[in-house]
Amino acid sequence: MHPPHQTSDETRFESRILTVRAPTVIPVVLALCVPLAVALSLLAMIVTDAFSGLVLIDPGDLVTHVLPIARVVHDGAAAVTIGLLVLATFALPGQSIVPGRASYSQWRAARWAVWSASVWAAAGLAVLVFTTANALGVPVSSSLFATQFFYVATELDLGRTLLLSVGCVVTLLVILLVTTRVSWIATATVLSILALLPLALSGHAAGSDEHGNAVNSMAIHLVGVTVWVGGLVALLVMRKHLGTALPVVVARYSVFAGWAFLGVVVSGAVNAGLRLASPADLLHGYGLLVLSKSVILVLLGVAGYWHRKRILPRLVRAPSDTRAFARLAVVEVVLMAAAIGLSVGLSRSAPPVSQASIASLDVRRALIGFPFPEPMNLFRMLTSVHVDMLFLSIAVLLACFYIAGVVRLRRRGDFWPWNRTVAWVAGCLTLIYFTSGGPGVYGAASFSTHMLLHMGLMMFIPPLLVLGGPVLLALRVLPKRHDDSRGPREWILIIVHSRYLRLLSHPVVAGVLFAGSLVAFYYTGWFEYSLRTHAGHVLMCVHFLASGYVFFWVLIGIDPGPKRPSHPLRLILLIATLAFHAFFGLSIMSGTEVLAIDWWHALQFTDDAALLADQRIGGGVAWGAGEFPTVLAALVLMRQWLASDERLARRLDRKADQNGDADLRSYNDNLAALNRRDNGAHS
Repeated sequence: MHPPHQTSDETRFESRILTVRAPTVIPVVLALCVPLAVALSLLAMIVTDAFSGLVLIDPGDLVTHVLPIARVVHDGAAAVTIGLLVLATFALPGQSIVPGRASYSQWRAARWAVWSASVWAAAGLAVLVFTTANALGVPVSSSLFATQFFYVATELDLGRTLLLSVGCVVTLLVILLVTTRVSWIATATVLSILALLPLALSGHAAGSDEHGNAVNSMAIHLVGVTVWVGGLVALLVMRKHLGTALPVVVARYSVFAGWAFLGVVVSGAVNAGLRLASPADLLHGYGLLVLSKSVILVLLGVAGYWHRKRILPRLVRAPSDTRAFARLAVVEVVLMAAAIGLSVGLSRSAPPVSQASIASLDVRRALIGFPFPEPMNLFRMLTSVHVDMLFLSIAVLLACFYIAGVVRLRRRGDFWPWNRTVAWVAGCLTLIYFTSGGPGVYGAASFSTHMLLHMGLMMFIPPLLVLGGPVLLALRVLPKRHDDSRGPREWILIIVHSRYLRLLSHPVVAGVLFAGSLVAFYYTGWFEYSLRTHAGHVLMCVHFLASGYVFFWVLIGIDPGPKRPSHPLRLILLIATLAFHAFFGLSIMSGTEVLAIDWWHALQFTDDAALLADQRIGGGVAWGAGEFPTVLAALVLMRQWLASDERLARRLDRKADQNGDADLRSYNDNLAALNRRDNGAHS
């Protein structure tokens, strides 16, 4: 695609910055970060082997030494790609000449992202090849590798996750090559983040005890590191194209970096806690490397604080003087490269807590990832706790952001209904209970408790969140951008008024996604996939939360968005959905085949008659659990209907007061004219 024309402001930025040439040492140092990270990754592997005595499978010198190099290049290219795309999507100034098209700086960031994504894709394929050889324990040149590579890449979870990641990278690469629309650049940004998530399943985390929290924390860690590192590298390479806009872009990046730092700290602590048996392990091999990463993290935190408090104000005063910013940023990138090298070495080394012995402890514990719960009763359902770090973090952040928004509104004198706040906080607490409380603990232990978890995600949490009106609150709180860039407020407006949301929120589509996915989930392999794999479980939770939210937004939502059907049609949709829920529950209750029977047998539940009886209880849960939220939704819908009629009546009354009942007089005059015409016809 041809580059967009530069706006006058951008042209001035370019001409103003031509005299401020970047020191040639900066690109040299950035290039040297790659061999530095490679050297540290190899050193980390040597240290862990020397001190811990743990030896990994040896597929040959080529695989052993090239795989860490490929991983470093892969991780570095991923970070640069994500950093460039995040800046282009959320931070770089835009243009208003051609609505929706990228500005020159956004286009330039996307072009550089094409090059880094190409390296990412190539390195991803190399990682797939050498990881397969490492898993098979054979050299790449062996005949066994040639015959088994395709099987590993397409049939085993290890190969499929890496292949899926490469597929996401190739897709975003194609998008960036064929379009300069900002919305499509944002789509590529989302794909770049998604390309990271399968990688969390390919390391120690996927096979560890507490593998759910291990995978979640690893995913958060990867996203945080890449946004943080890549964003800083992107700022360094983009700074000469930004001119006086550089301070604003740096300030926006510092917000991302702050949240990324928090995510890296928390997820890193969780990962270390799962891999280290005791604090004493910090003094040996693997623990020393973890400690080294922690020291680097502290130094980076101090540098980030210095950036925000010292460097950024200096940039605001003199945008053309970027020397102090560049020097500190380069030092940060070098430290980040060192941390990435240590991380790659750690991923190739055995932690003190043996991950291979999990299955020998307890087969059922190995399958669900934590100690198998005692037989379920009402008390245990109400009091059992197993923290799901991902959804706990999401719920806490959603509640905190919402309350902070309400407080900001109140401080400036604006009103926000208290019942909306109560509904939102109740929805967040309900999400915590269903994912970290009894339903989450017992969700994989029996069909009936799994159905209770499912109904909570689908029927109880979404209506509470919908009644909170989060979009309306966000639009009233978030600031508006004035440089044609797209911040959170702008993206929210684009999404809620997009044709895609208009399609998803169509009553028929929303109803099919909400009710029809029940059949697709339980009568296909998706149900057992959600029980056996953490990725399947997360996809299940996200899908049913999202489909439930869209469905209840169509019925009782107060947020702005696509036009919704009339209140009578919404009531019909609600009744039809309730009928389908009853039909689905009856079909489960009357079924004669145990669903996901291999999973229950793997959990050592071999009494098929008892399994079928529990499944029928689950059908009853599906039938009856929807009654309370349906009644609640019906009452809210009727209240909104009456309020809408009252508003219409008041509007008509005000109009009549203003024009002296002109509409009524016109209506009466029309009736009189019809009456005279009829009388004349009869005479």
